[in-house]
Amino acid sequence: MARPEGSPSGPAPIRVLLTKEPAPQTVPATELPMKMYEAALKTGPNSSSGLATAGFRTAKYLPPEWHQSNYNQYHRAFASCQESERNRDEAKELSERTAATTQRAQQDSTAALGQRLQDIHFWKSELQKEIEELDTETNLLAAQKLRLERALDATEVPYTIATDNLQCRERRQPPDLVCDEVETELLKEAELIRNIQELLKRTLMQASNQMRINRDHKEICEMDWSDKVETYNIDDKCGRYNNQSTNIQFHPSSVKFEESASTPETWAKFSHDNIYRAEREKLASMNLRTLIDNILHDVSRDLRMQCDIVNEAFAKHCEELDDTKHKLEHHLKQALKEIGDQEANIVALKQAIRDKEAPMKVAQTRLYDRSYRPNVELCRDAAQFRLISEVEELTETIESLKKKLLEAEQSLRNLEDTRMNLEKEIAVKTNSIFIDRKKCMAHRTRYPTALKLAGYQ
Repeated sequence: MARPEGSPSGPAPIRVLLTKEPAPQTVPATELPMKMYEAALKTGPNSSSGLATAGFRTAKYLPPEWHQSNYNQYHRAFASCQESERNRDEAKELSERTAATTQRAQQDSTAALGQRLQDIHFWKSELQKEIEELDTETNLLAAQKLRLERALDATEVPYTIATDNLQCRERRQPPDLVCDEVETELLKEAELIRNIQELLKRTLMQASNQMRINRDHKEICEMDWSDKVETYNIDDKCGRYNNQSTNIQFHPSSVKFEESASTPETWAKFSHDNIYRAEREKLASMNLRTLIDNILHDVSRDLRMQCDIVNEAFAKHCEELDDTKHKLEHHLKQALKEIGDQEANIVALKQAIRDKEAPMKVAQTRLYDRSYRPNVELCRDAAQFRLISEVEELTETIESLKKKLLEAEQSLRNLEDTRMNLEKEIAVKTNSIFIDRKKCMAHRTRYPTALKLAGYQ
């Protein structure tokens, strides 16, 4: 934009945008008016144009012409001096005006560079703040990831304990080999641990991906911050240049815009978008850390709760086994006593049967001897009937005793079978108690603490 001419006292000059080198200003040259003179030819009596003046000028200027010529020289010299003085005044005015314009332009450029330095410093500070926050957030997420890894490792012990308990309880003997409440809770515990392990593995993968994303955005912000630092140093150096600087020189080719140059809007938007994306990922990382903390808290609580349920089921089942064993031992004691009594009873019955042999012999001998009574003496008298009745009574008594002896012997065999069954059942219960109390419950004392399951240890 060209600046209009004016006097020093005229309006304030308009600032020139130094986007290109200004065209040199020159004072327009003005031509002096040319005056044409015609010399009069002297033909009078005093003229020397005759034969006597042969060899001399045939036309000479007249004195008025000579004076006119001198006047013309005076006029041209005066006009030249006036023109030179006017040119000097205009040049001085132009120099002063251009000096002021140049100084203002340089001041404006310096101020623009200062403002640009403030903008760069602002975004550089924002980027540096974002980089530090991203780094801090990544470190916090790394700590949560370490907790996840510790918690995942800690779940191996409960899973091993649960599977070992199930395998140990498979060695129980019938009829104790039953799917009871303890086995149901152990299966729930093993399934819960498997589900928790899958959840922890998925969350661990999410944490790894989020850490990678955080590092990528941190690297983007660091590259932007590095460019800002380099640009700040360049603009700071440019802002310190002045007319007395020794390291300045002409660079005519630099007065142009690069085709790939950004605009202030796209420049600010680039850093704003980088910070926005970094903030978004930082927020996602914070939410993931909160999720991890909640997951680990729930995992620790659920595992310890299930562990307590299983331990309670074990304790209850062991109490039931102890009570059953005590009852079996009591019945075994009674069975043993009854076996002894029954054996004595069998001995007594056998003795009773033997005791009936002599009376039977006596009665039968009497009947046999009386069968030899002669003639009419072979009478069916009352003695005969009583002896026959006695033999029949003894026979029935012996049969009843033998029957009772058979029943007693069968009862003894039943008691022996009961004793064997009771002893076997007591052995089974003893084995079950050993497995549940000495093997399983003792192994469960190695169950991890809540802090270890939460990944703090």
